[in-house]
Amino acid sequence: QVQLVESGGGLVQAGGSLRLSCAASGRTFSGYLVGWFRQAPRKEREFVVGISWNSGSTFYADSVKGRFSISRDNAKNTVYLQMNSLKPEDTAVYYCAATDSGPYYRASAYAYWGQGTQVSVSS
Repeated sequence: QVQLVESGGGLVQAGGSLRLSCAASGRTFSGYLVGWFRQAPRKEREFVVGISWNSGSTFYADSVKGRFSISRDNAKNTVYLQMNSLKPEDTAVYYCAATDSGPYYRASAYAYWGQGTQVSVSS
């Protein structure tokens, strides 16, 4: 079993920064692709960024490339999402998820999900 817990969300002004954390319990992320998704009101859940735990390879949605970065801390079994230059359109609930197979950009490929953390960006 893999249990994921997100933290770090909050309210920030446009242009500001936040760092989200995703901590795993039950087992390590070894062998998994760990992704961040977000869902705004009345919008579909969309892929934001992912990282392959073993290789460190990263994958970014075009909308966040150059502003967001993902990293991992093996000792803490934690994935971080650093969000800079935040825009009001980044406002959403952000979810951490893990998959061991399937296309990383599809939510249906992920078997394990956190509870979500709210990110609100004011103009």
